[in-house]
Amino acid sequence: MDILLVEDDERIVEFVRRGLKAEGYNVDVARTGREAAALGTAGDYRLIILDRKLPDLTGLEVCERLRAGDIDTPILMLTAMDTVQDKVTGLRAGADDYMTKPFSFEELLARIEALMRRRGGGLKIESRELHVADLVLNQDTHEVRRGSRAIELTPKEFALLESFMRSPGKVLSRTRILEQVWGYSADPMTNVVDVYVRQLRRKIDEGYEHKLLKTVRGYGYKLDASREPDTTARDGA
Repeated sequence: MDILLVEDDERIVEFVRRGLKAEGYNVDVARTGREAAALGTAGDYRLIILDRKLPDLTGLEVCERLRAGDIDTPILMLTAMDTVQDKVTGLRAGADDYMTKPFSFEELLARIEALMRRRGGGLKIESRELHVADLVLNQDTHEVRRGSRAIELTPKEFALLESFMRSPGKVLSRTRILEQVWGYSADPMTNVVDVYVRQLRRKIDEGYEHKLLKTVRGYGYKLDASREPDTTARDGA
């Protein structure tokens, strides 16, 4: 995982998520304080971008809970609360940096870079290639290959495969895939995930004895290098 964005304004969510994904980041989104506290505690994030005004818990309370739980992930508060006292309160609650709205994405990116440097990390993902068994995805060139064979993917198929390859062996639910690839505005009742998984499976697994894209019946899908059996035939995808 890379960045947890804690924000309940959909316009800001889409703006920031789109920009960070273009920079090569995987972005998870929490829209409430309780969800943010749970994800921030359980997830292995490199950075948390945290709004102060949230449903249920405030951003200050989220920050204090994470610090009380010994979570030292860098926290950048991004909020419309812009007085000197607001900034002091946010920093004393445990934030590493404080940025006010409205903001420019270029400045946000620069602040993220600075926080990453302080924690010994760089802005970019260290390796621009993702590997699962003999399947390789290049995030810069958008090339995919399995062994020596190049695989042509549509932009959505590429985004779907990238989501799987960022979490090898982890089961992704249909809802999680919809959020990561199609965005939160997608209809949760659509079967678009199943359709695209079938298309992707044909392209990366057809003709290979070792199948990588597997259906976990009742849960979702995963990209897994192990040779355990797939339940595709029973799950319909």
